[in-house]
Amino acid sequence: MSEISIRRTTYEDIPEWLRMRQALWGTSPIEDLRWGLEDALNDPKQAIFFAVRKDGSPCGFLEAGMRSYGEGCETSPVGYIEGWYVADDVRQRGVGKRLVQTAEDWARSLGMTEMASDTWLENETSIVAHLKMGYQEMERLVHFVKKL
Repeated sequence: MSEISIRRTTYEDIPEWLRMRQALWGTSPIEDLRWGLEDALNDPKQAIFFAVRKDGSPCGFLEAGMRSYGEGCETSPVGYIEGWYVADDVRQRGVGKRLVQTAEDWARSLGMTEMASDTWLENETSIVAHLKMGYQEMERLVHFVKKL
C-alpha cells in the first residue's frame, strides 16, 4: 500500500486529527476530544501517527502512549495503543497494521518489550484486527453503576 505513508502528527494536523477522533469516539463531547491535543504532540511518553494518502489527506491515526501497567503484561512500562482509527475507504488494505507496527517500533525504541491495547466488548472489528496482528485477549471486564 505504497500510496499511503505513515508519519508523526504535527500541529497543522490537529483539525483533521480532531475530525478522526470524532469519527472514532463520536459519543464523546468535542471538548473532551480536543483537550490535550497540543500537549500530546510534545509529550515524550506519547506518539501520534498519521496515515496519509498520496494527495496529503489523512486516512487514519494511532495514538500510542507509555503506561506503567497493561493487563496481562509482565513488564513496566509498556507501550499502549490509546486510540486507533482507519477511514472506511482504506480498511482491509494494511493501513491499520502499518500504524500499529509503527507504534510498536516507537515503543521498542524506548526500551519497552510489550505493547497493550483495549477495545469495547462489542467492537468485533477491533478485536479481530488485534488478534490478526498477534495480540492476545487477556481478560474481559464489565463495568457497573447504580444511581444513589
